[in-house]
Amino acid sequence: MDSPVRIAATDAHDQPVRTPDLDELYRGFETELLVPLWTEIGDLMPARPVAKALPHLWRWRTLLPMAEQAGELVPVGRGGERRAIALANPGLGGRPFVTPTLWAAIQYLNPREDAPVHRHTQNAFRFVVEGEGVWTVVDGDPVAMRRGDFLPQAGWHWHGHHNRSDGPMAWIDGLDIPFQHYADATFFEFGPDEVDTRQDPALSRSERLWAHPGLRPLTHVRPTPATPLLAYRWEHTDRALAEQLALEAEGYPATVEPGHAAVRYTNPTTGGDVLPTIRAEFHRLAAGTSTRQRREVGSCVFQVFDGTGEVTVGAERWTAERGDLFAVPSWQPFTLATETGLDLFRFGDAPIFERLHLDRSSDEGAGT
Repeated sequence: MDSPVRIAATDAHDQPVRTPDLDELYRGFETELLVPLWTEIGDLMPARPVAKALPHLWRWRTLLPMAEQAGELVPVGRGGERRAIALANPGLGGRPFVTPTLWAAIQYLNPREDAPVHRHTQNAFRFVVEGEGVWTVVDGDPVAMRRGDFLPQAGWHWHGHHNRSDGPMAWIDGLDIPFQHYADATFFEFGPDEVDTRQDPALSRSERLWAHPGLRPLTHVRPTPATPLLAYRWEHTDRALAEQLALEAEGYPATVEPGHAAVRYTNPTTGGDVLPTIRAEFHRLAAGTSTRQRREVGSCVFQVFDGTGEVTVGAERWTAERGDLFAVPSWQPFTLATETGLDLFRFGDAPIFERLHLDRSSDEGAGT
């Protein structure tokens, strides 16, 4: 078995000189499964975060045809549970993780098809970049899914999906699977094979209670760790972003930086993040806008909802267009720019780092 103790081949600064007695000590460490800090400190305590994940972009025009092919070849049901294709970051050794804490996947459902009911401790959401016709049913509450809708779902709630339409539909799933996997905190349970499709309401029960800005039902006054609202509709997101930019044009300082409007999806019972481990936002850049360079502890993923823009993450630069997804690893500098206008959905792991008081960020330069 290889030794868990890694010793430099040459004597480095402040490292002990190799002697027979030191070699014998190291063999004793190996036998007792011990590792001396003085040989590891450079890896364990670097001067700044050294991300294992790499900046990477996945093209929607490549993902969607492959999901369509999976729809023809791969059944959905017990065992596979979901026809979901995970984005595997090239820096994470082939694991199906988009960053060390986040999962992102394209899920595909054929016409009149069910994805069976289950529940898990992982917090999850769905974001729809195109299409409609699928309903997600959470604890018996049917919720319609349409382009631009953000649909969060806290862990340990029963949920299944049903495509009511005569056409297929694809969307993006986001979960904290890697975080819970590494923390050995995961539970999973099967539910019914079939999704209850008897109801087709204009509004889900969660929306009827919680989708009224600034108003909270007195029958539900206690804060909840995750949002009870199961659908944040595109028309509200779009209007909020448009009004921010309109106020800027009128001379009010309403935007994040010139030409850059943004909103955060929040839990109406607390005003905090929608999920305990995931932050979700939507950003709009007006034509001719570029952002400041920014670094953040923690990772995030963007999906282009509409428009085209130039994206720089670390040493990588891409032209991103509708549907494309890209990963921003921890402490990697990133900027966004567009000549024609750009809408982006973003999710990240910031709540984890903020609760641990490990969050840190840095802005450099100025927007134009």
